[in-house]
Amino acid sequence: MSFTELLQPIHQFLQCETPDSWIVEAQKPERLAVLLQDHLICELKAAQTAMYLLRRYACDKDSSLTLLNWLKPFEDFAYRFDGDIQSLKQAEKLNKSIIGRSDFVHSDRIIDRMVLLIREELHHFCQVLEIMLDRGIPYENISASRYAKSLIQNCKTHEPQILIDKLICGAYIEARSCERFAKLAEFVDPELAGFYTSLLRSEARHFADYLELAQVISKSDISGRVCFFGKLEAELISSPDPDFKFHSGAPTATI
Repeated sequence: MSFTELLQPIHQFLQCETPDSWIVEAQKPERLAVLLQDHLICELKAAQTAMYLLRRYACDKDSSLTLLNWLKPFEDFAYRFDGDIQSLKQAEKLNKSIIGRSDFVHSDRIIDRMVLLIREELHHFCQVLEIMLDRGIPYENISASRYAKSLIQNCKTHEPQILIDKLICGAYIEARSCERFAKLAEFVDPELAGFYTSLLRSEARHFADYLELAQVISKSDISGRVCFFGKLEAELISSPDPDFKFHSGAPTATI
């Protein structure tokens, strides 16, 4: 499948494209550090979101501890500056199987999708960190953008709708990441362009996995909630945003 074909459902799903003003700002060499730093944390947060879904809904108690231990080296590095690229590479793979809960009919389906997603996001984390190290860009614990927080704040608070809403939010976050990788690949240097292009295939599948899980779990059609979050997501992407990050809106502050 060509990248044009991969991106077609992404563009159909998202309700707006990245603003030209964001692309102009992202092209500036002095923005590369914050883009890579934020991208690094976004990969970890994607893994944490998938882990939360597994621990909250799908896996048994022992497996929950296994998942916590799997992510711990990456969280130690990101939040406590403890560890290095070599130790993280060794921690990428999950060495134990995850056992599903017997009281949740969709546990095996969620485990299959989310364990693969976590493994890929942690691998991407290491790849981004390696690029940063090669370019002499230090890792700094930067503040989060408004994007994901604003989406999650609009999730319902009752079950199972909160799970369905969070899966829909996950679909939008992955889809937007995919769209922005494609945009960035057009103007960055060949090494980064190749890296961003390589991410498109897995990110496109992540978006579809989240959306499929949301519909499987829901007892009714999810199109209304998909539309609701689509409008919110488009507003966050297209409206003025003073904070420049990987998922930020139209920049109001330039450098």
